Amino acid sequence: MGFSAFDVIGPSMIGPSSSHTAGAVRLGLVARAFCDGVPAEAKVELHGSFAATGAGHATDRGIVAGLLGFSTDDERLRDSFDIARACGLAVGFSPVDLGEDAHPNTARISVRPSVGDGVRMTGASVGGGSIRVLEVDGFATDFTGELDLIAVWHADRPGFLSRVTTLLSCVEANIATIHTARRARGTDAFTRIEVDGPPPPEVLAVMRRIPGVTKVVMLGRLF
Repeated sequence: MGFSAFDVIGPSMIGPSSSHTAGAVRLGLVARAFCDGVPAEAKVELHGSFAATGAGHATDRGIVAGLLGFSTDDERLRDSFDIARACGLAVGFSPVDLGEDAHPNTARISVRPSVGDGVRMTGASVGGGSIRVLEVDGFATDFTGELDLIAVWHADRPGFLSRVTTLLSCVEANIATIHTARRARGTDAFTRIEVDGPPPPEVLAVMRRIPGVTKVVMLGRLF
């Protein structure tokens, strides 16, 4: 696999570390996107080196900055805790052991909006400011936040993917990737659809009316 200069240098950022700080901001940005804005509260669990050195490398402030919608190079990152309190965002941090297979720079973030259901996501900062989101509400997934993404919680029913792809084809949305994870056959499922550009809002409204769909969230391209 080749590497670009961006992979080596990392994004424009407030330091000290692209992996521990910029990546942390981006994980917070994804969690925020699931709430469609600043969440009312967040619980952040840090694994491995994130837990061991996170405070010294501003991992905690970076995640809070992302939850507030700040970019990796926003000077307000240094004051993100104070700004969060002023905004009414309650954030708690704790260490967690996610096992030997988990990347050392992993965070599990549970967010709750002021209205509606919360979301739990697990993601890792994999170097140079890049991230991978690997779990959403207990469903295995894998995305980076670099493409527009439609997240759909639904019942595992025959024909679901056909209905979704037909709907998107009607507006000529180009699907980059699509993946479904389920707890067991015929039970709850989670589908992520990465697209080249967000579809019109009315498409998402129709998607929410597909039988078995419980929630649809549009995550625009975050970085």
